[in-house]
Amino acid sequence: MTDQFSPISRRDVLSLGGAALAASAFPMPAIAQSLTELNIGSANSSSDVSIFLADKKGWFRQEGIAIKTATFNSAANMVAPLGAGQLDIGGGSVSAGLYNAVSRGIKLRIVADKASSQPGYGVNKCLIAKRHVDSGRYKELKDLKGMKVGMNGPGNSSWGSMWGALKLAGLKLSDVETVDMSYPDHVLAFQNNSLDASFTTEPSGTLAIMKGLAVEATSDDKTRPYHSIAQILFSEKMASNRELAVRFMRAYLRGARHYHGALKDGRLAGDNAEEIIQVLTEYTPIKDAQVYRTIVPNGIDPDGKVNIPTLKEDYDVYKMQGWIEGAATVEDVLDMSFVEAAVKDLGPYKRG
Repeated sequence: MTDQFSPISRRDVLSLGGAALAASAFPMPAIAQSLTELNIGSANSSSDVSIFLADKKGWFRQEGIAIKTATFNSAANMVAPLGAGQLDIGGGSVSAGLYNAVSRGIKLRIVADKASSQPGYGVNKCLIAKRHVDSGRYKELKDLKGMKVGMNGPGNSSWGSMWGALKLAGLKLSDVETVDMSYPDHVLAFQNNSLDASFTTEPSGTLAIMKGLAVEATSDDKTRPYHSIAQILFSEKMASNRELAVRFMRAYLRGARHYHGALKDGRLAGDNAEEIIQVLTEYTPIKDAQVYRTIVPNGIDPDGKVNIPTLKEDYDVYKMQGWIEGAATVEDVLDMSFVEAAVKDLGPYKRG
């Protein structure tokens, strides 16, 4: 794969976890040299941690797989390379653009959970400018009405988060004015008094709060419990090679389960948390381990199940806003058979 498909950078990631091979319940093919290389699109975010762990711990290699990652600004930019077969796998938030691409004949599949709002892990936060809390302009969610709200672009899961909060307050999407900008720019906008509120993910959410610029009004796990925020996507080429796809999924789920074991009390504070934090500082742009100890981490389903009702609710929001152009539905892009096969091999998750 060439650099033209990576707007930021490309990183070759080859697992070296040879010591773990003997312990694997699913040994790699006999010829060690014949690893199948898979190209994976990554947003280089903390929710890619299950992929990073499966690589670092040697679980991909045990399945006869080597991965090569290409970094993208967003999952939306992965759609074309996935459709062309230049990427095998993508990881990111399912957007209106994905459904439109499927309507145009690009056969992509949502195959597993990558990040979701498990109870206590509301990584998507509704923030209110502290000046409005101090002045009394904001007291409860219904006071969002008439506010200028920071988002990070149309047709993504943050809109589902906002819809959930507004619905709880008895408001509609049209009751607020939205402004699109990157999540880090939400912090600057609060500092410049140019936003009244925002729907912001981590680490920007916690950073705005720690700087005294914003107050958390609510979070996704309260307004949209189990909201499916980001998913693993398969290209048509990947989905058609079922044996390889299930091998990938077994390794991926081992990573997801190892990460899930580090979640405790709304933080990365479980028994293996420091190992997870070390991997995150190695693989992501955030090199300060204390950031990962401080923020609310994303939740994940350790059996890879995607919460289908919340996907459908997000789809309806996109449709309501006029962002869905074709006839593709959630059912047209969803395929849980790979993760179901992997869970059958590994057994259901049991917290240790």
